[in-house]
Formats: sequence, structure tokens, C-alpha cells
Amino acid sequence: MGMGPIQPQDTDDAFGAAPLSEINVTPLVDVMLVLLIIFMVAAPLMTVGVPVQLPKTAAPKVSQPKQPVVVTIDAQGQPFLDKEPLTPDTMMPRLRALASADPGQVVLVRGDKAVPYGRVIEIMGQINAAGFGRVSLIAQAPGGSGSP
Repeated sequence: MGMGPIQPQDTDDAFGAAPLSEINVTPLVDVMLVLLIIFMVAAPLMTVGVPVQLPKTAAPKVSQPKQPVVVTIDAQGQPFLDKEPLTPDTMMPRLRALASADPGQVVLVRGDKAVPYGRVIEIMGQINAAGFGRVSLIAQAPGGSGSP
């Protein structure tokens, strides 16, 4: 019994049946499902922090943020503090008094769309000069109704 050259009838090439060219994906799917299960189990364990016992404290809870100061400018350019009209003589003293009470207070400026941009910026400058560092503009969202 000697080993001889491979004869054409012993192989599945042009002389025999066509080679099987399909890939068996069952083992691949099995491996992927096992990896998926491992990661699904392990992922929540990776996000947990170090367990600690937190100390007790007598500090009060953080209070809710205060209502912001709202300055409204009507269509004629007249500023209002909430619903109180502000004249050029009373505006700065009133704003300075509010700023001295809480300089970190937020001031929201609501300006009518008919008011010139320069008037709105002038009022914002006076608010800033009174001592407020956080001044924001309020606009209405498209399709929204009413005012804040």
C-alpha cells in the first residue's frame, strides 16, 4: 500500500460534484448569542460605583430657585418691573435696591417685538449697571401662545 498521486476522481473539483460553498453560520450565531448574554449581564455591574455608607448631616436641603426679576418693555418702550412702571428717575434706585439684596439674582427682560432693538439694549445696560450680572432675554417659541 503505497501512497501515490491524488487521482482526479478522489477530489470534488471539475470531475466530481461541485464544491459546497455555503458557510455554516450556526456556530457563529451561537457564539454571538453567548457573548450578548455575557455583556447584558456584565454591563449593569460595570456601572455600579463603589459602595459607601454616606454620613448624616444637619444641613438644610437646597431650596428651590427664587423667582427671577422680570423687566417688561411695552410697545411704547416703557419699562415695567413686574407690573410696576419704571420712570427714568425711579428705575436705577429700584434696580440697585434689588441688586444689593441679591446680586446673583436672574433678571429676565421681556421686550415687545415693536420696540426698537436699541431701546431693549439700553434697558439691559441699565440693569447691568445697577449690579445684576445675569440678564437674559425672553422670547416666545414659534407656535406658542401667552407669555411667561
